[in-house]
Amino acid sequence: MTEERTLILVKPDGVANGHIGEVITRLENRRFKIEALKVVNATPEQLREHYKALVGKPYYPGIEKFMTSGPLVAMIASGTDIISVFHKMAGATEPSKADIGTIRGDFARNWEGGPIQNVVHSSDSPESVARETPIWFPELS
Repeated sequence: MTEERTLILVKPDGVANGHIGEVITRLENRRFKIEALKVVNATPEQLREHYKALVGKPYYPGIEKFMTSGPLVAMIASGTDIISVFHKMAGATEPSKADIGTIRGDFARNWEGGPIQNVVHSSDSPESVARETPIWFPELS
């Protein structure tokens, strides 16, 4: 078991549908610590850096359009094994495959066409945390 940090983004659909508090409550109920929190209007430059591996894909413009469609909430949370635990709390990336009781299983659904709108993003490894954190929290670098 390892004490670690993760980056969590409540995506524009989660913000627009009022799920910020629920995401925070679920973190706090697990007794994870929120170390940083802010509302951000993502720029195309931030998104191209964040989704660097996807930029050349044909579906990337839809992701960028969705992620700039409204504000998002960025947070750094910490706790023992938080990276893997929050991934379980978030549920499967595709909302139709996410278990009920997970964030995506409770608050997301599939939409015809366009990018997946699945409420939250979280870093999937310590390396991703190290790469993604400065994009959203340059002041912590």
